[in-house]
Amino acid sequence: MKNKLLLGLASVGVILAIGTAYVLGLKQNSLPPAFNPASNPYASGIYAEGIIEALQSSGSNINIYPEVAGTVNYIPVKEGQDFSSGDVLLSIDDSVQKATTLQARAQILVAQAALKSAQDAYSKQKAAADMDSRAVSKDALDGARDAVGLAKANVELMQRQYDTAASLLAKYQIKALSNGKIISINTAVGSYVSAQGVYDTYTQQAKPIMVIGDVGDSLAVRCYVDEVLLQRLPSLSEIDAYMFIRGSEMKIPLKIVRLQPNVSPKIQLSNQRTERVDVRVLPIIFSFNKPVNVALYPGQLVDVYIGKTHVQ
Repeated sequence: MKNKLLLGLASVGVILAIGTAYVLGLKQNSLPPAFNPASNPYASGIYAEGIIEALQSSGSNINIYPEVAGTVNYIPVKEGQDFSSGDVLLSIDDSVQKATTLQARAQILVAQAALKSAQDAYSKQKAAADMDSRAVSKDALDGARDAVGLAKANVELMQRQYDTAASLLAKYQIKALSNGKIISINTAVGSYVSAQGVYDTYTQQAKPIMVIGDVGDSLAVRCYVDEVLLQRLPSLSEIDAYMFIRGSEMKIPLKIVRLQPNVSPKIQLSNQRTERVDVRVLPIIFSFNKPVNVALYPGQLVDVYIGKTHVQ
């Protein structure tokens, strides 16, 4: 009886093993891709990863860092807003520095009053000495003249201290140096900022308090070509390129703006700590006409292929 039971259990195990193997061996139909990956439109095109940014006449997007530390108390602008040269972009609490500046101004007034008093005393003694040389001793007259000189030096010192305090006070207001557009604001009223920017609790890194670009809606794409591909890069007059939008089937023709002739270490485009930066790249900037009803924003990563002639 015991042997029959063991034989039955073994048979069931064999049947289960065969059934499992059959099920696992069935061919699973793979899901279709959400979109086709970007394909090289050139016979021997060069691939480069790119990042969209505001079109600039030089450099890239402008990162704003304050020169002083403090608590943000006023932000009169919004993301996407155009601004003009001289507009206030952000204000930092300046109550302590304002008190220091007012104190320095008061010290100037005290120093000026002391100077006037010393000048009056010297004038009286000088007038008395002119009338009668025996009325005032030479030592007293020299002392009065030296007191005027010291008072003048003190006024100049107080003026320099006031100018320094006033100059520092002006730094608590960040003003635009030229016309532009707000791309992103990374701080809020009540946040503490410093010369290192603002602390981001998500990335646990310091970020600029504000990023601005050129005025208008013109966009560009900054590509980074690996140094090992530079020998295959066409001349500037022959460069033709396409940009592929990730997550879509769309490709957009590009027009070269400029090439930055300096091969430098690759930057962390995706800001991932595991991203390789042990390669060197050449930055190339392209402009493009933004298609209607297409979502494109500064900071967006795209795929770019560079060649001589494009395929229709």
